[in-house]
Amino acid sequence: MRLHLVDGTFELYRAHYSGRPDREAIVGGRRMSVKATLGLAHSMLALIAEEKATHLAIAFDNPIVSFRNRLFDGYKTDVGVPEELRAQFDLVEEVARAFGFIVWSMDEFEADDALATAALKFRDQVEHVRICTPDKDLGACVTGKHVVLLDRIRRRVIDEDAVRSLRGVAPAAVPDFLALVGDTADGIPGLRGFGEKTAAALLSRYGRVDDIPDDPARWDVAVRGKERLGAELAARRADVALYRTLATLRTDVPLAESLEDLDLERARARARTTLPPMLERFASAELAGRARERGFI
Repeated sequence: MRLHLVDGTFELYRAHYSGRPDREAIVGGRRMSVKATLGLAHSMLALIAEEKATHLAIAFDNPIVSFRNRLFDGYKTDVGVPEELRAQFDLVEEVARAFGFIVWSMDEFEADDALATAALKFRDQVEHVRICTPDKDLGACVTGKHVVLLDRIRRRVIDEDAVRSLRGVAPAAVPDFLALVGDTADGIPGLRGFGEKTAAALLSRYGRVDDIPDDPARWDVAVRGKERLGAELAARRADVALYRTLATLRTDVPLAESLEDLDLERARARARTTLPPMLERFASAELAGRARERGFI
């Protein structure tokens, strides 16, 4: 069995900014763009075929606000999201459910928290867990070649060896790494002067930020500007602890579903009732054809 856990928010954004022509439909009594929603539906059908997926769930941020925004004012929000994309947040979940997929709609938690929770919950029940996202923070979930990231843009699989090669640290140290270097995608600023090579060198030696000595004279790794970096770290211990909290994914999201609920054969059975009326609304012969090829109608 191959479980695919999909970052639906990323897929929605990717579809919105793709080269596909815009499509409009009447939704809730008004005409609106549905390009991103249809693009995500096409993407999921392609993923199932390409990856020979047997089980699948999709997580969305709706809205793009979570408990982390209460911890740090600079954390990512939906400010700047194009209105035509924001208007599809509810619609895309409705469409995903019409395909029979299990959908986790996050508000207090984030989609990444749901994916991390599901990876931990189901990893011992399947042969492979493939988390479909390029997000750096989910690198912390990677375990050997059993739980991996699937970066569909770059067409690469990121296993534990690849995390070490890309970040210079083990998966368990990814939150500490991001706390030091920052993560612009999530609004985590990091510490001044700490680049990826410096952070990786220190964490490879000491394991955790908390175990890096305040006095850089005690650092037994070669890094440039250690006096300046040591002073920055010592002065901002509280900040880096906060950033690590922001970068640490939660694995206690209340997900009620069992692995059987994520079975794509069950999704197909559900979709044969729910999907035809949805497809009529969009009048997309192409999507209907793909759904029929994949056994969803």
